[in-house]
Amino acid sequence: MAREIALLTNPTSGKGKGARYREAALPRLRDAGLVVRNLEGRDADEALDLAKASVTDGVEALVVCGGDGLVHLAAQVLAGTGVPLGIIPAGTGNDVARYFDLPRKDPVAAADRVIASRTRTVDLARAGSRYFVTVLAAGFDAIVNERANEMTWPRGQMRYNVATLLELRTFRPMSFTLDLDGVELKRDAMLVAVGNGTSYGGGLRITEGALLDDGLLDVVIINTMTKPKLIRTYPKLFSGTHTGEPEYEHHRVRSVTVASAGVVTYADGERFGELPMTITCEPGALAVFA
Repeated sequence: MAREIALLTNPTSGKGKGARYREAALPRLRDAGLVVRNLEGRDADEALDLAKASVTDGVEALVVCGGDGLVHLAAQVLAGTGVPLGIIPAGTGNDVARYFDLPRKDPVAAADRVIASRTRTVDLARAGSRYFVTVLAAGFDAIVNERANEMTWPRGQMRYNVATLLELRTFRPMSFTLDLDGVELKRDAMLVAVGNGTSYGGGLRITEGALLDDGLLDVVIINTMTKPKLIRTYPKLFSGTHTGEPEYEHHRVRSVTVASAGVVTYADGERFGELPMTITCEPGALAVFA
C-alpha cells in the first residue's frame, strides 16, 4: 500500500516562495510513489484544522511548506503523536530548517529528505497547552520581532537588523523575576530567551549550545548593557560568540517561570503570550524527517 502524507503550504511564506516551492516539491513527492494530500488553509485557523483532520485520518507524515510559523502550527498538531514532521523550507528565517541542516533554497532536495524518511526525535518546549520548537523571546528581542512583523521592507534577515536599530532608540532595560527549577532570580535585563533550539530570527544564535534532545531548556539572560555595547554585541549573535560577554548569563533547566510586567513573548516567530509564563521541556515530543 502506498504511503499517504499531507503537504500543508503557506503560499505567502517568503513573499510567495511557499507556493513556488510547493509546485516544485509536489511532483517529486508523487513521483516517488507517495499519495499526497495537498492542503492550503485560507488562514491559520483553517490550516490548523486541515492538519488536525489529516493526522486524525491516519496520514503517515505531515509535511509543511513554509517558514517557522507553519512549523509552529504543525508542532501543535504533532506533539506526542509520533507522526513525523517534514519541512520544505520556504520562510524568511527558517531556523528550524537550520537545526536539521535542511536545504533552504532547493525544494526538490528538501522533498528528497521526506522521501528518505529518516527521522530524528527531538524535544519541544511547552507553555500551558502550546508548544514551540525554537526560542521564546521575552524583552528587547520580542519587541524587535513585533516591529519586524509589521514591516514590509527590507526582506529576509535585514528586516530584523533594521527593526533592531529602530527599537534601540527608546528601549530601556526591564525587570524580570525567574524561577529556574525552584531557584528564584531577579534581574534587570535587556532580554530573557528560553531556548529549545539554538537560534531565532534567521540565525541569531542567542541560546548557543542548546541541544534539541537533552531534555532541558536553555535560559539566557542578557543583563543590562549600554546601547552602544548592545549594537557592538549584536553581530556576535550570528556566530554565537556573544557568550563571552560579562552581561551574558546561561542556565539549563527542566522548567522555568518568567515574569515581567507588560511583556508579550514571541516563539517560533509567532506571538505566543504575555508574561508571567511557565515553560517546561517535553522530551522526545516530536519526530522530524532530517
